[in-house]
Amino acid sequence: MKDLVYLDFNATTPLADEVFETIRHYFREAFGNPSSQHWAGIPACDAIEAARFQVAALLCCDATEIVFTSGGTEANNHAIKGMYFANRTRKSSPHLIISQMEHMAVHEPCRFLESLGADVTRLPVDGAGLVDPDNVRRAIRPNSVLISIMHVNNEVGTIQPIEQIAVIAREHGICFHTDAAQTVGKIPVDVDTLGIDLLSVAGHKLYGPKGVGALYIREGLELEPLMHGAAHEAGRRTGTENVIKIVGFGAACVLSQKLLDDTKIIELRDDFWKKLQTRFGNWVVHNGHPERRLPNSSMSVFEVRSARICWLNSPGWPLRPVRPACGQFPNQSRPESDGSTRRNWTGGRPFQPRAIHHTSRNRRPRGCTSPDHHE
Repeated sequence: MKDLVYLDFNATTPLADEVFETIRHYFREAFGNPSSQHWAGIPACDAIEAARFQVAALLCCDATEIVFTSGGTEANNHAIKGMYFANRTRKSSPHLIISQMEHMAVHEPCRFLESLGADVTRLPVDGAGLVDPDNVRRAIRPNSVLISIMHVNNEVGTIQPIEQIAVIAREHGICFHTDAAQTVGKIPVDVDTLGIDLLSVAGHKLYGPKGVGALYIREGLELEPLMHGAAHEAGRRTGTENVIKIVGFGAACVLSQKLLDDTKIIELRDDFWKKLQTRFGNWVVHNGHPERRLPNSSMSVFEVRSARICWLNSPGWPLRPVRPACGQFPNQSRPESDGSTRRNWTGGRPFQPRAIHHTSRNRRPRGCTSPDHHE
């Protein structure tokens, strides 16, 4: 494993040493139920509230607006289903607006709500993977209750014009949600600057544990809870909180805040792309927006003749056709209005290096050559 370089940080990040050291204490100490008002439960409750402030600081919001979840998928489901059910009796066939580039954790809840009578509009993206704000405006109906556009697509890394879409949403009095699992901890995220009402975060995307996340809910916004039970998380998310993971999530947010100003990753990304161009010339093209993209993401498409194995006549650079870890698109097909990338995903194979702060220029990425390789 020491000879391998991990470049799939958009799928998940390793648990940071600082985070691990923080949570070790909570495996043995502060083990009480955070809802218990005695000597064992109070320290656990205090730890959760401290973590809530740490997450809120990274998002530039109030701690009372943070609801802990089991991850980004639950946060997306809570935002989408919660807004639908909160408005089902107020508007006939509540209308939702999403993009074709959304994660499955947005597509599938919308598909489910369609079976209950919801209307869903799926907006196209252009050749760089961008949603046109004017298309959002044209899609709005009198019964529209939610717009959900991801902050950044996890494959191409294109940053969406969230601020512009937020203005449109406010003009029409429509709630605006963004799946920010790929951006929080990688670029500055200020909920007021973005102008959003709901925002989803996943802890394992920023050096935290898997199985924990958060949903930002703007103060005053009412959502139907996703689950029903006791009054945990101020009645917004029932179930005894996972103290260990929440504490780790908070510690990861503190670490991520410190790394936001680090420009090394942009230099590594651009250096890597230059090396690809030098080595492969016209055999490789860049997908996504050339400027509006994550600092750690670069998606390249190689023109190849074989779909199974490709060495590109270059020892040490094996290439495997890549599929996103989370199953990005429904029905295993990529939505293409006019082609979500310049090469329309045809005749080439994508290679998606998504490095982050632990990656070095002096190490060579290695991969598997067969698409049948077990992931």
